[in-house]
Amino acid sequence: MTFPAQALDLPAGPAALRSAAMEPDLDEMARSLDAAYAGQPIEAVLEAAVTKLFPGRIALLSSFGTEAAVVLHYLAQVDKSVPVLFLETGKHFMETLMYRDILIDRFGFTDAREIKPDPADLAAKDPNGELWKTNPDACCHIRKVLPLERALKPFDAWITGRKRYQTGTRAALPLFEAADGRIKVNPLAHWTSDMVKDAFARFKLPPHPLFDEGYASIGCAPCTRRIAVGEDARAGRWSGLDKTECGIHLDFQI
Repeated sequence: MTFPAQALDLPAGPAALRSAAMEPDLDEMARSLDAAYAGQPIEAVLEAAVTKLFPGRIALLSSFGTEAAVVLHYLAQVDKSVPVLFLETGKHFMETLMYRDILIDRFGFTDAREIKPDPADLAAKDPNGELWKTNPDACCHIRKVLPLERALKPFDAWITGRKRYQTGTRAALPLFEAADGRIKVNPLAHWTSDMVKDAFARFKLPPHPLFDEGYASIGCAPCTRRIAVGEDARAGRWSGLDKTECGIHLDFQI
């Protein structure tokens, strides 16, 4: 993956990243970008990522969960043609699918992609659709991890909506990180729950239909429950299991 010198026009950072076109070490590149854009507002981070750093080679992965509208809102201000990827596992709440369509239409994205698991993988490893009961890691692998790997092949970078406050494993989440040969951009990494609530109110963003029913974090229906007062926002995901991530973000650990 080659990053032209002009694409690395950082506001501050190592001069090496502004030199002639080269193949920089991705870990070093992520650290440099993280330092360069530390403290920058989400608008500046997304503008740089989409138009300077990875033009035409970046996508947004959205779960269309309870907080997804925030990053979608800001990205739409920058470029509505950025591909928006949605992992259609076949196990989502109907409300999530409805919410996805509502948000895509509201923000006017022109390249929304529904990413599905390979039918051959399902036939071989989950023919009855109940793998989530016996091996949720394997279920996530064939329904999320593998499809995402295929979908990301055309891209050098992708945007997520993760935040440090969501769970302990994300407490040190950087703004930019290197993972599997690509750069991940986490423009909301430093945001707090109050900041998210403020954005929903300020921009009059529609809430996920299940949010008011006690679902703070929403994934596939069989593996998501309502949370109790005082519980971690992601406590309702894979409840009772030693599992906090589906697998697509396991490259990052604190």
